[in-house]
Amino acid sequence: MFRFIFVTGGVVSSLGKGIASASIATLLQSRGFKVRVRKLDPYLNVDPGTMNPYQHGEVYVTEDGAETDLDLGHYERFLGINTKKSDNITTGKIYQDIINAERNGLYKGGTVQVIPHVTNQIKKFIYSDLSNEDFIICEIGGTVGDIESLPYLEAIRQLSNEIGKLRSIFIHLTLVPFISSAKELKTKPTQHSVKELRSIGIQPDIILCRSEGLIPDEEKEKISLFCNVEKSNVFQSVDVKSIYEVPLKYSTEGLDKKILNHFKIKSKRNSDLKNWKDFNKKLKNAKSTVSIAIVGKYTHLRDAYKSIDEAITHSGVKNNVNVDINWIESSDLNNQKAIEKKLKNISGVLIPGGFGKRGVDGKINTINYCRKNNIPFFGICFGMQIAIIELSRNLLKLKSANSTELSKTKNPVVCLLEEWKNKRKIFKGELNKIGGSMRLGSYPAKVKSGSLLSKIYNNKKIIYERHRHRYEVNINYKSKLEKKGVIFSAISPYNNLPEAVELKNHRWFIGVQFHPELKSKPFKPHELFSAFIDSAIKYRDEVLKNEK
Repeated sequence: MFRFIFVTGGVVSSLGKGIASASIATLLQSRGFKVRVRKLDPYLNVDPGTMNPYQHGEVYVTEDGAETDLDLGHYERFLGINTKKSDNITTGKIYQDIINAERNGLYKGGTVQVIPHVTNQIKKFIYSDLSNEDFIICEIGGTVGDIESLPYLEAIRQLSNEIGKLRSIFIHLTLVPFISSAKELKTKPTQHSVKELRSIGIQPDIILCRSEGLIPDEEKEKISLFCNVEKSNVFQSVDVKSIYEVPLKYSTEGLDKKILNHFKIKSKRNSDLKNWKDFNKKLKNAKSTVSIAIVGKYTHLRDAYKSIDEAITHSGVKNNVNVDINWIESSDLNNQKAIEKKLKNISGVLIPGGFGKRGVDGKINTINYCRKNNIPFFGICFGMQIAIIELSRNLLKLKSANSTELSKTKNPVVCLLEEWKNKRKIFKGELNKIGGSMRLGSYPAKVKSGSLLSKIYNNKKIIYERHRHRYEVNINYKSKLEKKGVIFSAISPYNNLPEAVELKNHRWFIGVQFHPELKSKPFKPHELFSAFIDSAIKYRDEVLKNEK
Protein backbone atom coordinates (compact mmCIF):
# COMPACT_ATOMS: atom_id res chain seq x y z
CA MET A 1 0.00 0.00 0.00
CA PHE A 2 1.42 3.34 -1.07
CA ARG A 3 2.05 5.96 1.59
CA PHE A 4 2.81 9.52 0.59
CA ILE A 5 5.16 11.96 2.31
CA PHE A 6 4.82 15.54 1.10
CA VAL A 7 7.72 17.89 1.81
CA THR A 8 7.10 21.63 1.52
CA GLY A 9 9.24 24.66 2.31
CA GLY A 10 8.59 28.11 3.67
CA VAL A 11 10.06 31.59 4.30
CA VAL A 12 12.98 31.37 1.84
CA SER A 13 14.31 29.00 -0.82
CA SER A 14 17.54 26.97 -0.57
CA LEU A 15 16.75 25.67 2.91
CA GLY A 16 17.53 22.13 1.80
CA LYS A 17 14.22 20.46 0.97
CA GLY A 18 16.07 18.16 -1.41
CA ILE A 19 18.53 17.04 1.26
CA ALA A 20 15.70 16.68 3.78
CA SER A 21 13.67 14.56 1.35
CA ALA A 22 16.69 12.41 0.48
CA SER A 23 17.56 12.00 4.16
CA ILE A 24 14.02 10.93 5.11
CA ALA A 25 14.07 8.43 2.25
CA THR A 26 17.46 7.16 3.40
CA LEU A 27 16.24 6.54 6.95
CA LEU A 28 13.17 4.66 5.72
CA GLN A 29 15.29 2.68 3.28
CA SER A 30 17.65 1.71 6.11
CA ARG A 31 14.65 0.22 7.90
CA GLY A 32 13.89 -2.08 4.98
CA PHE A 33 11.25 -0.04 3.16
CA LYS A 34 11.19 0.55 -0.58
CA VAL A 35 11.08 4.27 -1.30
CA ARG A 36 10.62 6.55 -4.30
CA VAL A 37 11.46 10.26 -4.26
CA ARG A 38 10.00 12.80 -6.68
CA LYS A 39 10.43 16.51 -7.35
CA LEU A 40 7.53 18.74 -8.41
CA ASP A 41 8.87 22.01 -9.80
CA PRO A 42 6.53 25.01 -10.19
CA TYR A 43 8.40 26.91 -12.92
CA LEU A 44 6.98 27.17 -16.46
CA ASN A 45 10.00 25.72 -18.23
CA VAL A 46 9.21 22.26 -19.57
CA ASP A 47 12.51 21.08 -18.05
CA PRO A 48 15.64 22.81 -16.74
CA GLY A 49 17.65 21.92 -19.86
CA THR A 50 17.59 25.45 -21.29
CA MET A 51 17.99 27.28 -17.99
CA ASN A 52 21.12 29.22 -17.04
CA PRO A 53 23.00 27.37 -14.25
CA TYR A 54 23.28 30.66 -12.35
CA GLN A 55 19.48 30.60 -11.97
CA HIS A 56 18.88 26.94 -11.31
CA GLY A 57 22.15 25.15 -10.65
CA GLU A 58 23.23 22.14 -12.64
CA VAL A 59 20.98 20.10 -14.88
CA TYR A 60 20.96 16.52 -13.62
CA VAL A 61 20.57 13.80 -16.24
CA THR A 62 18.96 10.46 -15.40
CA GLU A 63 19.92 7.07 -16.78
CA ASP A 64 16.90 7.13 -19.11
CA GLY A 65 17.79 10.53 -20.53
CA ALA A 66 15.72 13.13 -18.65
CA GLU A 67 17.08 16.61 -17.95
CA THR A 68 15.96 17.20 -14.38
CA ASP A 69 16.36 19.23 -11.23
CA LEU A 70 19.62 18.84 -9.32
CA ASP A 71 17.74 17.44 -6.31
CA LEU A 72 17.37 14.16 -8.20
CA GLY A 73 21.14 13.90 -7.89
CA HIS A 74 20.78 14.06 -4.11
CA TYR A 75 18.13 11.34 -4.24
CA GLU A 76 20.40 9.06 -6.25
CA ARG A 77 23.51 9.70 -4.17
CA PHE A 78 21.77 9.20 -0.83
CA LEU A 79 19.74 6.15 -1.85
CA GLY A 80 22.13 4.47 -4.27
CA ILE A 81 19.36 4.06 -6.85
CA ASN A 82 18.59 5.41 -10.33
CA THR A 83 15.83 7.97 -10.63
CA LYS A 84 13.72 8.13 -13.80
CA LYS A 85 12.02 10.58 -16.13
CA SER A 86 8.85 10.01 -14.15
CA ASP A 87 10.44 11.40 -10.97
CA ASN A 88 10.50 15.06 -11.99
CA ILE A 89 7.69 17.24 -13.33
CA THR A 90 7.36 20.95 -14.01
CA THR A 91 4.42 23.27 -14.45
CA GLY A 92 5.56 23.74 -18.03
CA LYS A 93 5.22 20.02 -18.71
CA ILE A 94 1.87 19.86 -16.89
CA TYR A 95 0.45 22.71 -18.96
CA GLN A 96 1.99 21.34 -22.16
CA ASP A 97 0.17 18.03 -21.67
CA ILE A 98 -3.10 19.79 -20.84
CA ILE A 99 -2.92 22.13 -23.83
CA ASN A 100 -2.10 19.23 -26.17
CA ALA A 101 -5.11 17.34 -24.80
CA GLU A 102 -7.34 20.39 -25.25
CA ARG A 103 -6.16 20.95 -28.82
CA ASN A 104 -6.95 17.31 -29.59
CA GLY A 105 -10.48 17.68 -28.25
CA LEU A 106 -10.03 15.34 -25.31
CA TYR A 107 -11.97 17.68 -23.00
CA LYS A 108 -14.98 17.50 -25.34
CA GLY A 109 -15.58 21.22 -25.41
CA GLY A 110 -15.44 21.71 -21.65
CA THR A 111 -13.80 24.70 -20.00
CA VAL A 112 -10.24 23.81 -18.99
CA GLN A 113 -9.39 25.17 -15.54
CA VAL A 114 -6.70 25.01 -12.87
CA ILE A 115 -9.15 23.08 -10.71
CA PRO A 116 -9.79 20.31 -11.55
CA HIS A 117 -7.73 19.86 -14.71
CA VAL A 118 -4.30 21.10 -13.59
CA THR A 119 -4.61 19.59 -10.13
CA ASN A 120 -5.82 16.31 -11.59
CA GLN A 121 -2.83 16.23 -13.94
CA ILE A 122 -0.50 16.78 -10.97
CA LYS A 123 -2.15 13.96 -9.04
CA LYS A 124 -1.89 11.74 -12.11
CA PHE A 125 1.85 12.39 -12.17
CA ILE A 126 2.22 11.61 -8.46
CA TYR A 127 0.48 8.26 -8.97
CA SER A 128 2.26 7.39 -12.22
CA ASP A 129 4.85 4.67 -12.74
CA LEU A 130 4.53 3.14 -9.26
CA SER A 131 4.76 -0.55 -8.49
CA ASN A 132 5.45 -1.89 -5.02
CA GLU A 133 6.90 1.14 -3.23
CA ASP A 134 6.15 1.51 0.48
CA PHE A 135 6.71 5.28 0.51
CA ILE A 136 6.53 7.95 -2.17
CA ILE A 137 8.23 11.14 -1.05
CA CYS A 138 7.15 14.22 -3.03
CA GLU A 139 9.21 17.37 -2.68
CA ILE A 140 7.30 20.49 -3.71
CA GLY A 141 9.62 23.09 -5.23
CA GLY A 142 9.50 26.76 -4.32
CA THR A 143 8.13 28.16 -1.09
CA VAL A 144 4.68 28.42 0.44
CA GLY A 145 3.16 31.73 -0.64
CA ASP A 146 4.54 31.62 -4.18
CA ILE A 147 1.66 31.96 -6.61
CA GLU A 148 3.14 29.33 -8.93
CA SER A 149 3.19 26.71 -6.15
CA LEU A 150 -0.53 26.95 -5.40
CA PRO A 151 -1.72 24.27 -7.87
CA TYR A 152 0.72 21.77 -6.36
CA LEU A 153 -0.31 22.53 -2.80
CA GLU A 154 -3.97 22.24 -3.77
CA ALA A 155 -3.26 18.94 -5.53
CA ILE A 156 -1.53 17.35 -2.52
CA ARG A 157 -4.28 18.69 -0.23
CA GLN A 158 -6.87 16.95 -2.40
CA LEU A 159 -4.81 13.76 -2.62
CA SER A 160 -4.41 13.60 1.16
CA ASN A 161 -8.17 13.98 1.64
CA GLU A 162 -8.82 11.24 -0.91
CA ILE A 163 -6.51 8.62 0.63
CA GLY A 164 -6.76 9.62 4.30
CA LYS A 165 -4.30 10.58 7.03
CA LEU A 166 -3.02 7.04 7.54
CA ARG A 167 -1.59 7.13 4.04
CA SER A 168 -0.25 10.68 3.87
CA ILE A 169 1.83 13.06 5.96
CA PHE A 170 2.84 16.70 5.50
CA ILE A 171 6.36 17.74 6.51
CA HIS A 172 7.18 21.44 6.38
CA LEU A 173 10.77 22.72 6.33
CA THR A 174 11.03 26.30 7.50
CA LEU A 175 13.57 28.84 8.69
CA VAL A 176 14.18 29.82 12.31
CA PRO A 177 16.69 32.64 11.92
CA PHE A 178 19.15 33.83 14.55
CA ILE A 179 19.23 37.64 14.82
CA SER A 180 22.78 38.37 15.92
CA SER A 181 22.11 41.94 17.11
CA ALA A 182 19.38 40.70 19.45
CA LYS A 183 21.09 37.36 20.06
CA GLU A 184 17.73 35.64 19.65
CA LEU A 185 16.15 32.92 17.56
CA LYS A 186 12.99 34.17 15.88
CA THR A 187 10.05 31.83 15.35
CA LYS A 188 7.77 34.40 13.74
CA PRO A 189 8.83 33.55 10.13
CA THR A 190 7.93 29.92 10.83
CA GLN A 191 4.60 30.93 12.33
CA HIS A 192 3.71 32.97 9.25
CA SER A 193 4.85 30.21 6.89
CA VAL A 194 2.65 27.63 8.60
CA LYS A 195 -0.22 30.11 8.76
CA GLU A 196 0.04 30.53 4.98
CA LEU A 197 0.05 26.76 4.54
CA ARG A 198 -2.98 26.31 6.79
CA SER A 199 -4.86 29.04 4.94
CA ILE A 200 -4.91 26.83 1.86
CA GLY A 201 -6.07 23.79 3.78
CA ILE A 202 -2.84 22.02 4.72
CA GLN A 203 -1.96 21.43 8.36
CA PRO A 204 1.66 20.24 8.64
CA ASP A 205 2.10 17.12 10.73
CA ILE A 206 5.84 17.64 11.28
CA ILE A 207 7.87 20.85 11.20
CA LEU A 208 11.59 20.80 10.44
CA CYS A 209 13.21 23.98 11.73
CA ARG A 210 16.32 25.00 9.80
CA SER A 211 18.65 27.02 12.01
CA GLU A 212 22.30 27.87 12.58
CA GLY A 213 22.31 26.35 16.06
CA LEU A 214 20.30 24.24 18.48
CA ILE A 215 16.71 25.26 19.14
CA PRO A 216 15.81 25.45 22.85
CA ASP A 217 12.69 23.74 24.20
CA GLU A 218 11.13 27.13 24.85
CA GLU A 219 11.23 27.97 21.14
CA LYS A 220 9.90 24.54 20.21
CA GLU A 221 6.99 25.06 22.56
CA LYS A 222 6.23 28.39 20.94
CA ILE A 223 6.28 26.84 17.46
CA SER A 224 4.08 24.01 18.71
CA LEU A 225 1.56 26.43 20.20
CA PHE A 226 1.24 28.81 17.26
CA CYS A 227 1.53 26.21 14.51
CA ASN A 228 -0.90 23.68 16.00
CA VAL A 229 1.71 20.89 16.01
CA GLU A 230 2.70 18.66 18.92
CA LYS A 231 6.01 19.70 20.45
CA SER A 232 7.42 16.23 19.79
CA ASN A 233 6.72 16.84 16.09
CA VAL A 234 8.90 19.95 15.98
CA PHE A 235 12.38 18.90 14.86
CA GLN A 236 15.52 20.96 14.53
CA SER A 237 17.52 20.89 11.32
CA VAL A 238 20.79 22.45 12.38
CA ASP A 239 23.50 23.55 9.96
CA VAL A 240 26.17 20.88 9.44
CA LYS A 241 29.54 20.88 7.68
CA SER A 242 28.57 18.10 5.29
CA ILE A 243 25.21 17.15 3.80
CA TYR A 244 26.08 13.54 4.56
CA GLU A 245 25.64 14.24 8.27
CA VAL A 246 21.95 15.09 7.82
CA PRO A 247 20.54 11.52 7.85
CA LEU A 248 22.46 10.83 11.06
CA LYS A 249 21.15 14.03 12.68
CA TYR A 250 17.56 13.22 11.72
CA SER A 251 18.03 9.67 13.00
CA THR A 252 19.29 10.96 16.34
CA GLU A 253 16.25 13.24 16.53
CA GLY A 254 13.99 10.24 15.87
CA LEU A 255 12.39 11.66 12.72
CA ASP A 256 11.98 8.27 11.01
CA LYS A 257 10.35 6.76 14.09
CA LYS A 258 7.91 9.66 14.27
CA ILE A 259 6.96 9.16 10.61
CA LEU A 260 6.35 5.44 11.14
CA ASN A 261 4.27 6.21 14.23
CA HIS A 262 2.14 8.58 12.18
CA PHE A 263 1.40 5.78 9.70
CA LYS A 264 0.95 3.29 12.58
CA ILE A 265 3.37 0.80 11.07
CA LYS A 266 6.41 -1.00 12.45
CA SER A 267 9.91 -0.96 11.05
CA LYS A 268 10.77 -3.92 8.83
CA ARG A 269 14.20 -4.12 10.45
CA ASN A 270 16.49 -2.18 12.76
CA SER A 271 17.96 0.92 11.20
CA ASP A 272 21.51 0.34 9.95
CA LEU A 273 23.47 3.53 9.31
CA LYS A 274 26.98 2.15 9.84
CA ASN A 275 28.10 3.05 6.33
CA TRP A 276 26.97 6.64 6.89
CA LYS A 277 28.83 6.84 10.19
CA ASP A 278 31.99 5.39 8.65
CA PHE A 279 31.81 7.77 5.69
CA ASN A 280 31.45 10.84 7.90
CA LYS A 281 34.24 9.65 10.17
CA LYS A 282 36.60 9.32 7.20
CA LEU A 283 35.45 12.67 5.84
CA LYS A 284 36.33 14.41 9.12
CA ASN A 285 39.61 12.59 9.73
CA ALA A 286 41.42 12.73 6.39
CA LYS A 287 45.19 12.28 6.71
CA SER A 288 46.18 15.07 4.35
CA THR A 289 44.94 17.64 1.84
CA VAL A 290 45.25 17.81 -1.93
CA SER A 291 44.34 20.88 -4.00
CA ILE A 292 42.23 20.53 -7.14
CA ALA A 293 41.30 23.36 -9.51
CA ILE A 294 37.93 23.38 -11.25
CA VAL A 295 38.18 25.75 -14.20
CA GLY A 296 34.76 26.71 -15.53
CA LYS A 297 32.43 29.57 -16.40
CA TYR A 298 29.88 29.22 -13.58
CA THR A 299 32.29 28.88 -10.66
CA HIS A 300 30.65 31.67 -8.64
CA LEU A 301 27.74 29.28 -8.01
CA ARG A 302 28.86 25.87 -6.73
CA ASP A 303 25.43 24.38 -7.43
CA ALA A 304 26.24 24.76 -11.14
CA TYR A 305 28.73 21.91 -10.67
CA LYS A 306 27.01 20.15 -7.78
CA SER A 307 27.53 16.56 -8.94
CA ILE A 308 31.23 17.20 -9.67
CA ASP A 309 31.64 18.74 -6.23
CA GLU A 310 30.07 15.69 -4.60
CA ALA A 311 31.96 13.18 -6.78
CA ILE A 312 35.24 14.78 -5.68
CA THR A 313 34.13 14.53 -2.05
CA HIS A 314 33.32 10.83 -2.48
CA SER A 315 36.71 10.13 -4.07
CA GLY A 316 38.53 12.18 -1.45
CA VAL A 317 37.06 9.97 1.26
CA LYS A 318 38.05 6.83 -0.65
CA ASN A 319 41.63 8.13 -1.01
CA ASN A 320 41.66 9.29 2.63
CA VAL A 321 42.37 12.93 1.76
CA ASN A 322 40.61 16.21 2.17
CA VAL A 323 40.15 17.78 -1.27
CA ASP A 324 40.57 21.54 -1.32
CA ILE A 325 38.68 22.70 -4.40
CA ASN A 326 39.84 25.93 -5.99
CA TRP A 327 37.01 27.34 -8.11
CA ILE A 328 38.60 29.31 -10.95
CA GLU A 329 36.73 31.39 -13.51
CA SER A 330 38.16 30.43 -16.91
CA SER A 331 37.83 34.02 -18.15
CA ASP A 332 40.58 34.95 -15.67
CA LEU A 333 43.15 32.66 -17.34
CA ASN A 334 43.85 34.49 -20.58
CA ASN A 335 47.63 34.79 -20.18
CA GLN A 336 50.56 32.73 -18.90
CA LYS A 337 51.16 34.88 -15.84
CA ALA A 338 47.54 34.51 -14.67
CA ILE A 339 47.65 30.75 -15.19
CA GLU A 340 50.89 30.32 -13.25
CA LYS A 341 49.49 32.42 -10.40
CA LYS A 342 46.09 30.69 -10.24
CA LEU A 343 47.45 27.15 -10.64
CA LYS A 344 50.34 27.49 -8.23
CA ASN A 345 50.25 24.67 -5.66
CA ILE A 346 47.48 22.93 -7.61
CA SER A 347 47.86 19.14 -7.92
CA GLY A 348 45.16 18.48 -10.50
CA VAL A 349 42.91 20.39 -12.89
CA LEU A 350 39.36 19.54 -13.93
CA ILE A 351 37.45 21.30 -16.71
CA PRO A 352 33.73 20.45 -16.52
CA GLY A 353 30.95 20.53 -19.09
CA GLY A 354 29.42 23.72 -20.39
CA PHE A 355 28.15 25.58 -23.41
CA GLY A 356 29.09 28.77 -25.25
CA LYS A 357 32.13 30.88 -26.10
CA ARG A 358 32.76 32.71 -22.85
CA GLY A 359 35.93 31.60 -21.12
CA VAL A 360 37.01 29.14 -23.85
CA ASP A 361 40.44 30.73 -24.38
CA GLY A 362 41.19 30.40 -20.68
CA LYS A 363 40.29 26.71 -20.79
CA ILE A 364 42.51 26.11 -23.84
CA ASN A 365 45.41 27.89 -22.11
CA THR A 366 44.85 25.82 -18.98
CA ILE A 367 44.91 22.52 -20.86
CA ASN A 368 48.08 23.57 -22.69
CA TYR A 369 49.69 24.38 -19.34
CA CYS A 370 48.69 21.03 -17.81
CA ARG A 371 49.88 19.11 -20.84
CA LYS A 372 53.30 20.79 -20.97
CA ASN A 373 53.88 20.63 -17.21
CA ASN A 374 52.65 17.05 -16.75
CA ILE A 375 49.91 18.11 -14.30
CA PRO A 376 46.98 15.67 -13.89
CA PHE A 377 44.15 16.83 -16.14
CA PHE A 378 40.53 15.68 -16.32
CA GLY A 379 38.20 17.03 -19.01
CA ILE A 380 34.49 16.26 -18.89
CA CYS A 381 32.22 16.68 -21.94
CA PHE A 382 32.96 20.25 -23.09
CA GLY A 383 36.26 19.84 -21.22
CA MET A 384 37.18 16.94 -23.52
CA GLN A 385 36.09 18.90 -26.59
CA ILE A 386 38.28 21.84 -25.57
CA ALA A 387 41.17 19.39 -25.05
CA ILE A 388 40.72 18.14 -28.63
CA ILE A 389 40.85 21.75 -29.85
CA GLU A 390 44.06 22.40 -27.88
CA LEU A 391 45.71 19.19 -29.10
CA SER A 392 44.73 19.86 -32.71
CA ARG A 393 46.04 23.43 -32.63
CA ASN A 394 49.33 22.65 -30.92
CA LEU A 395 50.17 19.06 -31.91
CA LEU A 396 48.69 19.05 -35.43
CA LYS A 397 49.50 22.75 -35.97
CA LEU A 398 45.94 23.40 -37.14
CA LYS A 399 45.59 26.91 -35.80
CA SER A 400 42.02 27.22 -37.06
CA ALA A 401 40.91 24.02 -35.29
CA ASN A 402 37.73 24.69 -33.37
CA SER A 403 34.24 23.54 -32.52
CA THR A 404 31.47 24.64 -34.86
CA GLU A 405 29.57 25.57 -31.72
CA LEU A 406 32.12 28.34 -31.20
CA SER A 407 32.91 29.53 -34.73
CA LYS A 408 33.03 28.68 -38.41
CA THR A 409 36.27 26.87 -39.17
CA LYS A 410 38.12 24.97 -41.90
CA ASN A 411 39.07 22.37 -39.27
CA PRO A 412 35.93 21.41 -37.34
CA VAL A 413 37.54 19.00 -34.87
CA VAL A 414 34.31 19.20 -32.86
CA CYS A 415 30.98 19.50 -34.65
CA LEU A 416 27.44 18.24 -35.06
CA LEU A 417 27.00 14.81 -36.59
CA GLU A 418 25.29 16.20 -39.65
CA GLU A 419 28.25 18.51 -40.29
CA TRP A 420 30.67 15.67 -40.97
CA LYS A 421 31.48 15.84 -44.66
CA ASN A 422 33.43 12.63 -45.15
CA LYS A 423 32.13 9.08 -45.05
CA ARG A 424 30.47 8.25 -41.79
CA LYS A 425 28.26 5.58 -40.35
CA ILE A 426 25.47 6.44 -37.91
CA PHE A 427 23.70 3.48 -36.44
CA LYS A 428 19.96 3.81 -36.02
CA GLY A 429 19.93 3.60 -32.24
CA GLU A 430 22.33 6.51 -31.85
CA LEU A 431 20.51 8.69 -34.36
CA ASN A 432 17.10 8.08 -32.81
CA LYS A 433 18.24 8.66 -29.26
CA ILE A 434 20.17 11.80 -30.12
CA GLY A 435 17.04 13.50 -31.39
CA GLY A 436 17.98 17.06 -32.30
CA SER A 437 21.70 16.26 -32.09
CA MET A 438 21.45 16.02 -28.29
CA ARG A 439 22.64 12.84 -26.67
CA LEU A 440 20.93 12.36 -23.32
CA GLY A 441 21.16 9.53 -20.84
CA SER A 442 23.09 6.28 -20.77
CA TYR A 443 25.08 5.11 -23.80
CA PRO A 444 27.54 2.24 -24.26
CA ALA A 445 31.18 2.72 -25.22
CA LYS A 446 33.94 0.28 -26.14
CA VAL A 447 37.11 0.67 -24.06
CA LYS A 448 40.50 0.27 -25.72
CA SER A 449 42.43 -2.61 -24.22
CA GLY A 450 45.70 -1.63 -22.55
CA SER A 451 44.71 2.03 -22.12
CA LEU A 452 44.75 3.91 -18.84
CA LEU A 453 40.96 4.10 -19.08
CA SER A 454 40.79 0.31 -19.34
CA LYS A 455 42.88 -0.03 -16.20
CA ILE A 456 40.68 2.46 -14.34
CA TYR A 457 37.53 0.54 -15.35
CA ASN A 458 39.11 -2.74 -14.25
CA ASN A 459 39.54 -3.99 -17.83
CA LYS A 460 35.86 -3.73 -18.76
CA LYS A 461 35.34 -3.99 -22.50
CA ILE A 462 32.04 -2.06 -22.50
CA ILE A 463 31.06 0.77 -20.17
CA TYR A 464 27.77 2.64 -19.82
CA GLU A 465 27.86 6.33 -18.96
CA ARG A 466 25.44 9.25 -19.05
CA HIS A 467 25.66 11.95 -21.70
CA ARG A 468 24.37 15.46 -22.20
CA HIS A 469 25.73 17.20 -25.27
CA ARG A 470 25.04 18.14 -28.89
CA TYR A 471 28.53 18.33 -30.35
CA GLU A 472 30.81 15.36 -31.03
CA VAL A 473 34.55 14.98 -31.54
CA ASN A 474 35.08 14.65 -35.30
CA ILE A 475 36.23 11.09 -36.00
CA ASN A 476 37.96 12.26 -39.20
CA TYR A 477 40.85 13.71 -37.16
CA LYS A 478 41.38 10.54 -35.13
CA SER A 479 44.27 9.02 -37.11
CA LYS A 480 46.17 12.33 -37.27
CA LEU A 481 45.92 12.82 -33.51
CA GLU A 482 46.90 9.22 -32.82
CA LYS A 483 50.18 9.77 -34.69
CA LYS A 484 50.94 12.55 -32.19
CA GLY A 485 50.43 10.35 -29.13
CA VAL A 486 46.71 10.86 -28.51
CA ILE A 487 44.95 7.63 -27.54
CA PHE A 488 41.26 7.29 -28.30
CA SER A 489 40.59 5.05 -25.32
CA ALA A 490 36.80 4.72 -25.73
CA ILE A 491 34.56 4.87 -28.75
CA SER A 492 30.91 4.19 -29.53
CA PRO A 493 29.92 0.64 -30.60
CA TYR A 494 29.85 1.60 -34.29
CA ASN A 495 33.27 3.26 -34.12
CA ASN A 496 32.04 6.71 -35.13
CA LEU A 497 31.73 8.69 -31.88
CA PRO A 498 34.89 9.21 -29.79
CA GLU A 499 34.02 8.82 -26.10
CA ALA A 500 37.38 9.26 -24.35
CA VAL A 501 40.92 10.37 -25.09
CA GLU A 502 44.19 10.26 -23.18
CA LEU A 503 47.85 11.11 -23.81
CA LYS A 504 50.52 8.47 -24.20
CA ASN A 505 53.34 10.41 -22.55
CA HIS A 506 51.52 12.10 -19.70
CA ARG A 507 51.13 11.06 -16.07
CA TRP A 508 47.29 11.47 -16.16
CA PHE A 509 45.52 13.26 -19.00
CA ILE A 510 42.00 12.05 -19.69
CA GLY A 511 39.05 13.62 -21.46
CA VAL A 512 35.63 11.98 -21.58
CA GLN A 513 32.58 12.92 -23.63
CA PHE A 514 30.23 11.67 -20.90
CA HIS A 515 29.47 12.81 -17.34
CA PRO A 516 30.89 10.29 -14.83
CA GLU A 517 30.01 12.58 -11.92
CA LEU A 518 26.34 11.71 -12.36
CA LYS A 519 26.94 8.11 -11.28
CA SER A 520 29.20 8.72 -8.30
CA LYS A 521 27.84 7.70 -4.87
CA PRO A 522 29.22 8.24 -1.34
CA PHE A 523 29.82 4.52 -0.82
CA LYS A 524 30.74 3.84 -4.46
CA PRO A 525 32.78 6.72 -5.87
CA HIS A 526 33.14 6.78 -9.62
CA GLU A 527 36.31 5.06 -10.84
CA LEU A 528 37.47 8.02 -12.91
CA PHE A 529 37.22 10.50 -10.06
CA SER A 530 38.99 8.15 -7.65
CA ALA A 531 41.81 7.64 -10.15
CA PHE A 532 42.04 11.39 -10.79
CA ILE A 533 42.35 12.20 -7.08
CA ASP A 534 44.90 9.39 -6.68
CA SER A 535 46.99 10.86 -9.50
CA ALA A 536 46.78 14.31 -7.90
CA ILE A 537 48.03 12.90 -4.58
CA LYS A 538 51.00 11.26 -6.32
CA TYR A 539 51.78 14.48 -8.18
CA ARG A 540 51.58 16.46 -4.91
CA ASP A 541 53.93 14.03 -3.15
CA GLU A 542 56.39 14.12 -6.05
CA VAL A 543 56.46 17.93 -6.05
CA LEU A 544 56.98 18.02 -2.27
CA LYS A 545 59.80 15.47 -2.55
CA ASN A 546 61.56 17.49 -5.27
CA GLU A 547 61.23 20.70 -3.22
CA LYS A 548 63.11 19.06 -0.33
